[in-house]
Amino acid sequence: MTHMHITAWVLGFILFVAAMMMQKQRKAKPAKIIHMILRLVYLFILYTGGVLVWEYIQNSGMPILAEAITKGIAGIWIIAAMERILVKLSNGERTKGVWIEFWIALVIVLVLGFVRLPMGIQF
Repeated sequence: MTHMHITAWVLGFILFVAAMMMQKQRKAKPAKIIHMILRLVYLFILYTGGVLVWEYIQNSGMPILAEAITKGIAGIWIIAAMERILVKLSNGERTKGVWIEFWIALVIVLVLGFVRLPMGIQF
């Protein structure tokens, strides 16, 4: 499940960048289509992340569980930031503050996911 979650995140990030590039090139219709596909990928990311948190609930103690829940909340924060960035770009608004939120949440997720929690990358 870990690899599926990471694959979903990579796909989400690629679609996010593609939607941003289409917005910046003023191609509204392709950007909207990619944005809608990205929203479907968000659902898959949430599902796989929920399964991973459930596995932590069943298999681990409380300190690790708290970190897993924190990572889940930060992951939802990233999805919200990505969505807000794309919406603000389509409306022509500034996105600097949301980008700061995105990078803070991304650092939290990467540190907890790959360094702290035991179900990081499993070979």
